[in-house]
Amino acid sequence: MPLRPSSRLACRCLLAVGCAITTVTVRADGTTVDKIYHPYVYALERELEWRAVYEDEQPKQLDNRQLHRFAYGQAINDRWFGEIYLTGERTDHSGFQLEGYELEARWQLTEQGEYWADWGMLFELEKAAHKDSWEYTTGILAEKEWGRWSGTANFMVASEWGSDTNDELESSLGLQGRYRLSPSLEPAIEFYSGDKTRVLGPVLLGEVRMAGRQKLHWELGMLFGLDKSSTNNTLRALIEYEF
Repeated sequence: MPLRPSSRLACRCLLAVGCAITTVTVRADGTTVDKIYHPYVYALERELEWRAVYEDEQPKQLDNRQLHRFAYGQAINDRWFGEIYLTGERTDHSGFQLEGYELEARWQLTEQGEYWADWGMLFELEKAAHKDSWEYTTGILAEKEWGRWSGTANFMVASEWGSDTNDELESSLGLQGRYRLSPSLEPAIEFYSGDKTRVLGPVLLGEVRMAGRQKLHWELGMLFGLDKSSTNNTLRALIEYEF
């Protein structure tokens, strides 16, 4: 019996994920906590974004780290969204410094509600600011709604190369379960997994609508390490101004 289009699409996406899992040697250098990407693109959308991750590796130790990203992005059409980032880092032993540059593209593969889940892809190219180190990432984005609940999955595979880094492949997984209580407040729980990261914790999300197309989207979460190799506590924050 021939498969329906929705079944064929699901099989292709699951096959891609399975192939990536079986072929990647996971050697992640640090935390995978960042944000959960949704597979949707809205025509004419533009945004300014700031997001930060604060890591407390071990209690009472001077090993804390702050990661910051500043970005401008806009929709190219109703399927593609592009974004450019500056990334920075601050630790207990050094002040804030520029770490790298990044180009990002998000591709919406299916219409919302067209299939049993909504699908998209993410592409990123990152260059370190002060050394010959590059990273290219491809991600599969999936989202499914059940009434007022929404579940989102991000599976990422990254390749690193350059004379100042070891050539390697990395993979990571991010999961989010979100309850749409109201546009201004959505409680959620998130899980991130990588070679040296297993964290889980609560997140709050919301939007403040302003005049016209303008709105302010915010996220704030606290993730807790699930094993000895993971960061003890990770605080993540995000603010997006869409216009």
